[in-house]
Amino acid sequence: MPRQAYVNGRYRPHGDAAVHIEDRGYQFADGVYEVVPVYNGILVDEDLHLDRLDRSLRELRIEAPMSRASMKLVARELMRRNRLSNGFLYMQVTRGVAPRDHKFPKNATPSLVMTTRQMKPHSAAMLNNGLKVITVPDERWARCDIKSVSLLPNILGKQAAVDAGADDAWQVDGEGQVTEGTSNNAWIVTEGNQVVTRNANNAILNGITRITLLELIKAEGYELVERSFSVEEAKAAREAFLTSSTSFVLPITQIDDQPVGNGHPGILTGKLRQHYLDYMQSLGKTA
Repeated sequence: MPRQAYVNGRYRPHGDAAVHIEDRGYQFADGVYEVVPVYNGILVDEDLHLDRLDRSLRELRIEAPMSRASMKLVARELMRRNRLSNGFLYMQVTRGVAPRDHKFPKNATPSLVMTTRQMKPHSAAMLNNGLKVITVPDERWARCDIKSVSLLPNILGKQAAVDAGADDAWQVDGEGQVTEGTSNNAWIVTEGNQVVTRNANNAILNGITRITLLELIKAEGYELVERSFSVEEAKAAREAFLTSSTSFVLPITQIDDQPVGNGHPGILTGKLRQHYLDYMQSLGKTA
């Protein structure tokens, strides 16, 4: 069965799916998106993702393209058509099609696109060796809390990491504080065994995996601190890791060519990853 996509009311072969050339997402990055992980056929934290999508739409004053219930039905039908069991669902909403003009169009209808992608399990090498990151200046706009499709600085940061032989880049603000990765949230574990991640404000995207892991950390009784941390503190940390909807929880063992801790994935990081995997596994039992 060929891969299918959903575009504005129609299911289309993925290779033939398209939007109009004057769609404002294409011309202005005037839109938002969500990536929802799918684990054993379950949309993980679906309502939290849709809550964030609603918030992003409100912040940009874009109307929802359909009701939440309808969006859930479309998502499940697309998963069924693509036989998606493990992977992710991508959904994007733009302000719609209108003659190119910077101001909001008066009568544009929001565009909705959904696609799915299968995802392979994280490799043993990745889990055993951890990831390498570099640091780059955070050159994004001042509303990183909105999950906008405008991701050019993130792309440039990611490519800088690839060019340096690293896996990702941690973005750093003008005060030398880590904000987040190019597509993930940044965490460290201090020598005092505190789990530290930047507090959610306009400087970062409040990741859904981040939100869930915060609750798991509290439930397990680990010491949690939401605050900013510097590059120097991250390099001196006992452990470091990242979270995202496609990475779940992955260890970081090197920052700017400097080993983190003993240069191996941390024990607490491994425990937190397992707690998150157990959480996803439990969703199928309660669905």
